[in-house]
Amino acid sequence: MKYQNILITGGCGFIGTNFINYLFNLKEFTGNVINIDKLTYAGNPNNLIDINEKYGNDRYFFYKTDITDISSIDTVFEKHAVDCIIHFAAESHVDRSIHGPGEFIQTNIIGTFNLLETVRKHWKNSKDFLFHHISTDEVFGSLGNTGYFYETTPYDPRSPYSASKASSDHLVMAYFYTYAIPITISNCTNNYGQYQFPEKLIPLMINNMLEEKDLPVYGKGKNIRDWLYVQDHCSGIWKIVQNGRRGETYNFGGENEWTNIDLLNILCEEVAIQKNKDKDYYKKLITYVKDRAGHDHRYAINCDKVKEELNWKQSVTFNEGLTKTVKWYLSNIKWMNDIKSGQYKNWIEKNYCQR
Repeated sequence: MKYQNILITGGCGFIGTNFINYLFNLKEFTGNVINIDKLTYAGNPNNLIDINEKYGNDRYFFYKTDITDISSIDTVFEKHAVDCIIHFAAESHVDRSIHGPGEFIQTNIIGTFNLLETVRKHWKNSKDFLFHHISTDEVFGSLGNTGYFYETTPYDPRSPYSASKASSDHLVMAYFYTYAIPITISNCTNNYGQYQFPEKLIPLMINNMLEEKDLPVYGKGKNIRDWLYVQDHCSGIWKIVQNGRRGETYNFGGENEWTNIDLLNILCEEVAIQKNKDKDYYKKLITYVKDRAGHDHRYAINCDKVKEELNWKQSVTFNEGLTKTVKWYLSNIKWMNDIKSGQYKNWIEKNYCQR
């Protein structure tokens, strides 16, 4: 499929930013990107300065828009002949959902519903249209020490965050069966890489190391996560958007499992190496804290389907990806500091086009 007007929700967030950069680096992509983002604490327009300067007013359009405001979404659709939506926008931090679930219900459920209703109004039964919904492996619940999540695994969410994502997944699939809207869904394991907001594990720990603060680990650090480099996730999304079967779900995984404590030890060593310190220098900062409520033990995804159907595979090993990630954060201290201070928000009104 060759889409001309791709609407990205949450394009100023971590994965959305990386995907927009990925798109504009593809020679075969000649269409337009419409980015809508509420610019919450995790949405940073500085991420896309280069894209805005190079393609703004031509192939790239940004709207500061809340997906819970259906009239604003409708206005964007009226201005652009959207033929593809890639829906990244979501509240995504488990800890925040435990302490304040309301925002997760509004954004992840009501926001997705608003997008689907707007599509139902505008898509006019076109076969050359796609709504691709980005989900998470957390909707499947928790695994023991063995086994994997498959596309057919029953949903069993354990946190307000994962429950809100599970609900949005069901809504998207319901609109496919009820209204025949062309949709695809992807569920992915933990992403890591550049531009990730520093509340997430890897950038948080890098920041704490640089400030020589405690490196807090839940429980005994034995919870297991699978990690996928964000660029590999982006390439997989693009393969689904181009060739995925309508009404299907595809799983993405790194096939790269680590306990939290083992990951942190490796990260400590990588930062120390790049900072020319003894490899164990930062390990003294590791501290153990009370475990998170409802903390899932293990996530691991089987991604045979997307490999076999769409010829996708991971291209970056964990060691390569972690080295690149640490190097990026160490080379972008100002980016991190601006986020922590909130200074980038003052830049929005002066420099960022809100068409």
